[in-house]
Amino acid sequence: MIPDPNSLYGPLDPAPDAGWSTAPPRMGFFTDTSVCIGCKACEVACKEWNGVPGSGLDLLGMSYDNTGALTANSWRHVAFVEQPRPAGHRGTTAADGPADVLGTPSAAGGGGSGPEFLGMPGAQPPGRGTGVEERTDFRWLMMSDVCKHCTHAACLDVCPTGSLFRTEFGTVVVQEDICNGCGYCISACPYGVIDQRKDDGRAWKCTLCYDRLGVGMTPACAQACPTESIQYGELDELRERAAARVAKLHERGVPEARLYGHDPNDGVGGDGAFFLLLDEPEVYGLPPDPIVTTRDLPAMWKRAGLAALAMAAATVAAFVGGSS
Repeated sequence: MIPDPNSLYGPLDPAPDAGWSTAPPRMGFFTDTSVCIGCKACEVACKEWNGVPGSGLDLLGMSYDNTGALTANSWRHVAFVEQPRPAGHRGTTAADGPADVLGTPSAAGGGGSGPEFLGMPGAQPPGRGTGVEERTDFRWLMMSDVCKHCTHAACLDVCPTGSLFRTEFGTVVVQEDICNGCGYCISACPYGVIDQRKDDGRAWKCTLCYDRLGVGMTPACAQACPTESIQYGELDELRERAAARVAKLHERGVPEARLYGHDPNDGVGGDGAFFLLLDEPEVYGLPPDPIVTTRDLPAMWKRAGLAALAMAAATVAAFVGGSS
């Protein structure tokens, strides 16, 4: 049976849509990268609470990023992005003068105003490849990435065993005892979040600490975050809080601040875990315009059905024509 079209695109409340009749408000994460200090407390707390195997002990040559990406053994990933910038790069406001990325007035020299795309991070630290005479200033961009718990989760659509399910809080959880390791969810995820664990082949990802949510506790990563970069709460309230934070940063001379994953009308119906970024999404390794990969399934099934009917009609016509 072809699913209802609204289950694959367009805004909806995912828990009632999944069959929860008395669902509580949808819960989620708002990650404000402007106050992330890269301490990795979230990574450690996630591993300790969920019993995630040790990983991230390799020297990747990517600044202080030693986990590299979200994997089956890294459900939280703190990205470190070093961006070379000319000296005196900070924007200027009419009232307060130069401001840093936290929106605090700064004594540094002013520069141009307006959003500025700074490019992808270099392979080497600033000055390493050019020499000290050409060394430039640089800034850190840090972000704690996690599963987005999409409103329209393609992983749910393609899972053949029901291992992935929608909780009453609107989050998406993998039941590892039901997963058969087919890997369909991995290729279906528009963010590349889900991964298979090499020793057992099953899929693993963030559960948004489903066991803690059920008893009214805050997820381990948000509980451990010392700067409240990771904020947990009702999704509608978090979106209001995020919009106010962006407006405040704009007022303080940080025009490049923008939200990512907050819009319920985007290609995945909005994310249950969304972010405040200080540059383009690609700089953080995020897709600029994610779209649920199962969006076109109804149209595909219709075309397949029409093709099958056409083949059947052609076969009947051939037999009828041959017998006459």
